[in-house]
Amino acid sequence: MADLDPVLQKVLEAFPFQLSTDGGPEAARQRFKDLPRGPVHPEVEAHDRTIDGPAGPIALRVYRPPAEDAALPVVVFIHGGGWTVGDLDSYDGQARMHAMGAGAVVVSVDYRLAPEHPYPAAVEDVWAATRWVVENAGEIGADAGRLAVAGDSAGGNLAAVVAQSARDAGIAVRLQLLWYPSTTFDTSLPSFTENANAPILDLKSCKAFSRWYVGDLDLSDPPVTLIPARGELSGLAPAYIAVAGHDPLRDDGLRYAELLTAAGVPVDVHEAESLVHGYLGYAGIVPAATEALELGLKALRAALT
Repeated sequence: MADLDPVLQKVLEAFPFQLSTDGGPEAARQRFKDLPRGPVHPEVEAHDRTIDGPAGPIALRVYRPPAEDAALPVVVFIHGGGWTVGDLDSYDGQARMHAMGAGAVVVSVDYRLAPEHPYPAAVEDVWAATRWVVENAGEIGADAGRLAVAGDSAGGNLAAVVAQSARDAGIAVRLQLLWYPSTTFDTSLPSFTENANAPILDLKSCKAFSRWYVGDLDLSDPPVTLIPARGELSGLAPAYIAVAGHDPLRDDGLRYAELLTAAGVPVDVHEAESLVHGYLGYAGIVPAATEALELGLKALRAALT
């Protein structure tokens, strides 16, 4: 395994952070909110709106990059955070990066969070939001015929689930962009041992966040909307799967890529060997993270053209 990127190492020393359930969900959320974040792409217009969801209102933030076209491609963006932390504000910069990089309208979804709202609350909300985007694309200046889904970590899990649900509903998706996703829940994969004490996300936290999300669900026969790797994968949208070398979830993403490929789904895999889980948060600061982000966004733009 490659050494940790030296620039990233210095940033982590200056601003140490570890995703953790310590202190409960509100404490975990506050730690995530308190991370330093600078303004990103202020030229991207953004407005908030609320739609009806299966259990009440769902907040969305709609981003539009500067463009002459009346209708742009559209990306449903699903934030990460162990299904527990993260919101529209903490992921504002990443949503803006996707809007500019893809030249697309981006719809960021503020889904219900665990442990107060365990599975399947998040799945229900992101699927409802995706259907709303498809049915109301014209209202937000988007072309539903050029649709992609994107998400990081737990959001990558949910984006993979949405891609499967969209296929089953006859909704065409051009690309599923999965940043270091959780797809198998199989902690026997080598990276969970190799990176058990990794920066940002370690094995203990992987298990703790998953427990909060799963809740009281019987896992003797887990549903595919929890573990997308268990689903029928043929006929899914092409995938771009990005993983990090120093991440417990590295082999989880690589395994899903293997399963998709075996099912005949086109897959592009990028492994940022010197980076850690959550590296999108360091784009614009750590050159290797910026480069990894740009590669994924280039693939997204190409798929939506």
